[in-house]
Amino acid sequence: MEQRINVFEKGQGAMRALYGLGTYLAKSPVEQSLLHLIYFRVSQINGCAYCLDMHSKDLRAGGESEHRLYVLNAWREAPFYSDRERAGLAWAEALTKISGGQVPDEIYNEARNQFTEQELIDLTLAIITINGYNRVNIAFPAPAIVGTYTPGAHAVSK
Repeated sequence: MEQRINVFEKGQGAMRALYGLGTYLAKSPVEQSLLHLIYFRVSQINGCAYCLDMHSKDLRAGGESEHRLYVLNAWREAPFYSDRERAGLAWAEALTKISGGQVPDEIYNEARNQFTEQELIDLTLAIITINGYNRVNIAFPAPAIVGTYTPGAHAVSK
């Protein structure tokens, strides 16, 4: 497959707006390790190879175990995710798989038990952001760069 449009070159203004969300989220009270775990899960759902490569490498560089990454697709059945991680993952899946309409009360209530209002707002923006990046990468794939990511290359300073 050849590159379609190089959105990072031709759409710099639009992408700069998306980058601004990353800058905001780098200062979020939600722990970065959880945000990266959610970014990885949403990228699994959306099938974004570049984002999967990037977030798996960043997670591993941050100390995440390979085992938890291997099993993340089945997090509901796995015993080694915290209640906070489970609530965040359920929230992420509900906001990513939007064919059913509003987030069910059960998922919202569990998220509210685990996150402050500000954290839940930030978590929602993080999920919107990774879905945006996934969709840009799926619309305008650059297959030659998949697998080339170096951990921390897109890190935003706080």
